[in-house]
Amino acid sequence: MLWIILAVIVFIVAATFLLFRLEDLSHLDGDNPPVREGKPSPANREVLGRIREMGESSRGLRGKARLMALRKHMDGLSEGLELASEFRFNASPRGEWVLAPGCDTRRRVLYIHGGAWAAGSPRSHRAITDRLSAITGAAVFAVDYRLMPENRFMDGVRDCRDAYSWLLKHGPDGDEPSDFMLIAGDSAGGSHTLGLIAWIRDNGLRQADAAIAFSPSTDLTLTAPSNRNNIGTDPLLGPVFGGLSKIPLPVIWWATLAAFRVSPTSPVASPLRGDLRDLPPTLIQASDTEMLLDNARRYAARAKAAGSPVALHTWPGMVHVWQIFVPLLPEAEEAFEDIRAFLAEVESGDLSQASARL
Repeated sequence: MLWIILAVIVFIVAATFLLFRLEDLSHLDGDNPPVREGKPSPANREVLGRIREMGESSRGLRGKARLMALRKHMDGLSEGLELASEFRFNASPRGEWVLAPGCDTRRRVLYIHGGAWAAGSPRSHRAITDRLSAITGAAVFAVDYRLMPENRFMDGVRDCRDAYSWLLKHGPDGDEPSDFMLIAGDSAGGSHTLGLIAWIRDNGLRQADAAIAFSPSTDLTLTAPSNRNNIGTDPLLGPVFGGLSKIPLPVIWWATLAAFRVSPTSPVASPLRGDLRDLPPTLIQASDTEMLLDNARRYAARAKAAGSPVALHTWPGMVHVWQIFVPLLPEAEEAFEDIRAFLAEVESGDLSQASARL
């Protein structure tokens, strides 16, 4: 009996090494871009209060009830905001057009919301999409991709791919070719964004003119140091995902494979581990205190080494995806001004200052 147990253990260990062959990326952790100077503004205290409210909304609940409470709370994030854009539902692909006054419908933004692939919606992220439409002068399409666990991870990936392909030829008023394409997303949506630009390159579609990722998840193997080191300083992700630090990584990898039906080492789920050559100009924004900081740092370092133009701009002490708290948070306003400057450089063809600008 003992020999059978030992044989099973050896088989599992061997299968783990064969299935989840990881490239050591620790060499990317040394030379990190500087962080903006300054301390969080007083408004950050109100933001932290809202984060606590989000946690309270699902306290004591379990399973599906907890997830439904989180989704409901996230969808309420945009309530009470004075938004200038027009919002139009789109049935196929499913999503929402966000149209700032005077926007050019031949300029388009595909926005992919975050929420750990299980929560969030176009409604929850209207503060971001409203502002993006205003500063880009473009029609924003917030794709309502299928969420887990009701759907498979790859269903959501395909929805994003289909939405981009459709946007190349369709605007809010019908058939109309696009003149400018931007893909943007936050957190889990940031992962989809970075995976999507690689898929576009590999499949011969017209590439996006630029991409923007807010605090993206780039590596589901959870091997980056900040996944553990920043648990205590991340008020949003720390309480939810901090417990994973107590679980052996191989166990997490098998659980991820079972839940996502995609290996955590696959570039679809972990864009950091894919081919990062020949990608469009990309701006990544992250906080120095969040768990996903090194996801952003490693991706930026590896993409630059592959010759792709990527700029990582880091803010001190911000919550994960603080951009959603515009206009309350001055640092969120700064982030959108940073985006405005980045896109001006992209459209002028001069990206020489993008990496250096803080």
